[in-house]
Amino acid sequence: MTKPTTIRVALLDLYEGQVNEGMRCIRDILHQYSKAHGLNLVCKEFDVRLKCQLPDLHYDIYISSGGPGSPVVSGHEWERLYFEWIYELEQYNKSAHGPKKHVYFICHSFQLAVQYFRVAKVTKRKSTAFGVFPVHMLPAGKEEPVFAGLQDPFYAVDSRNYQVIEPDHQQLNRTGVAILAIEKERPHVPLERAIMGFRFNDYMVGTQFHPEADAPGMSRYLQRDDKKQMVIKNHGIEKWQSMIEQLNDPDKILYTYSHILPNFLNMAIEASRKVTSLYRET
Repeated sequence: MTKPTTIRVALLDLYEGQVNEGMRCIRDILHQYSKAHGLNLVCKEFDVRLKCQLPDLHYDIYISSGGPGSPVVSGHEWERLYFEWIYELEQYNKSAHGPKKHVYFICHSFQLAVQYFRVAKVTKRKSTAFGVFPVHMLPAGKEEPVFAGLQDPFYAVDSRNYQVIEPDHQQLNRTGVAILAIEKERPHVPLERAIMGFRFNDYMVGTQFHPEADAPGMSRYLQRDDKKQMVIKNHGIEKWQSMIEQLNDPDKILYTYSHILPNFLNMAIEASRKVTSLYRET
């Protein structure tokens, strides 16, 4: 028997030591993907905010998580190191002749990447966005490989106090960054719709929402008495009931969970294999 292909994955943990569902969900997706595709996914985790840990360039794929608190850059050492890490990957991908390094930015990481690429503003919301919401694709999103197989709109878990708005179209045109999706359209609300996804370049993509959120885990999380009471206190019992119902809808969160990050892994691994095969032939 041939040994399964080894893929090295760096998982950047931005949760600052707080208990969360995000990291568990990403681990589960990687485990399921490895098993389904007969791959040896070797994953190493990096505590970015508490220990200033950043991965080097010896990984094939990078997934950077969500996290608590303000994403507005405020001069922390870990932020400087995080931006240096993005810069190093950018430079590597521009100059390397072998396989490129693919990155997925989630929520807090996405907001940081937006500031790094200077393509939009990150501001505090008037109220917390928390729940299951429709995400509307823009033209670039309909061509985006990580969104392959999704309906328009599709549904995703959103949990944030900040938002990405006011895209800098001159910077977008200069850099080739593409807006993939926006939040639910509400013509009766006089507020700009937040941007929910960017393709930053050929190898870096990110979303404001949580594509890793799994329905069973989120349902259990929301039915914990403390979390249930928190949602009811802040958003009302109807909101809590609606979230539980939508989490159990197979066409909503389960569908997003089973498509976006697996699509990203498919794309990154297939691109790596093609380049590796090409260099072996030459």
